[in-house]
Amino acid sequence: MVSAALLTLVAVSCLVAMEALHRAKWPSRGPYTAVIAWQALGLAWGVSTIGALLAYGLSSYELGAAGGLMAAAADLFTGEFILAEFSQGIEGVSHLAAVTLAVVLTLVLFSGLVASFVQVVRVRRRHHDLLELVASEHPDVPGARVVDHPAAAAYCLPGVLRSQVVISAGALEVLDTRELAAVLAHEHAHLRQRHDLVLLPFSSLKRAFPRVRLVRTYYESVALLIEMCADDQARRKSSSRELAMALLRFGAAGPAPVPAGAMAAVRSAEPAVMRRVNRLLRPDAELPYHAGAVIMGASAFLLATVTCLWHIPI
Repeated sequence: MVSAALLTLVAVSCLVAMEALHRAKWPSRGPYTAVIAWQALGLAWGVSTIGALLAYGLSSYELGAAGGLMAAAADLFTGEFILAEFSQGIEGVSHLAAVTLAVVLTLVLFSGLVASFVQVVRVRRRHHDLLELVASEHPDVPGARVVDHPAAAAYCLPGVLRSQVVISAGALEVLDTRELAAVLAHEHAHLRQRHDLVLLPFSSLKRAFPRVRLVRTYYESVALLIEMCADDQARRKSSSRELAMALLRFGAAGPAPVPAGAMAAVRSAEPAVMRRVNRLLRPDAELPYHAGAVIMGASAFLLATVTCLWHIPI
């Protein structure tokens, strides 16, 4: 029961830490570090929550979450575990309920991840095929495909075998040469660093818990940080002002449709655009190296702690 209590404490602490991270000001100064912190907290919450349920539900084995799970799996075929728990009355029923809830939560999280991945791959494949028909090369936009659409839009479609940056004819009309280069650099940063895979676990959580407002809020926080990461990469090749002006021109041009599974420079009615623009025009000091190292170390320590707590045999 000690491991169950400790894992519960970690799960609750992760929720508190995620809320604090959502409200903190420093992530915009170190978006890469903040994204890793989000990933560590999200993974630790899921593993510790499932572990706490298993450690409590399998406490009769006195082997902890990992050991108890192995023992219960062996007894499951004979039915000894279920019979033994039912014989303990209400406490045994609560143990079975905890194990059932752990299994359900695991299936929900895993199925959400798989479903999100399959849906994104399917949608991107269809859109790639569509681009072969409607998009064309343009001498002023090397490394990208141009779609003849009046709305201003720019996005990328990541993929294993084929990745593509797409820009609309409307965007070419509102952007000058340097602003266009900044937008293309932003989209290529998404492709090069596979930001779609970084965002996938959070989008799967949003899919698994569509009515939980907190999950949607945290997803938006991570998505904004990923856009900031791409902004930082883009301004290594272009000035911050050029990228900021491009974002403003996209916003002034009105909402533009962006296909599912794509990562766009600006999505329609995106309120976070002004935060990105202000960050580009009036950048704060970058997160100090030692502060980033502490956060990264704490993230690694958190995951190691959760792993160890799974193996505490009490």
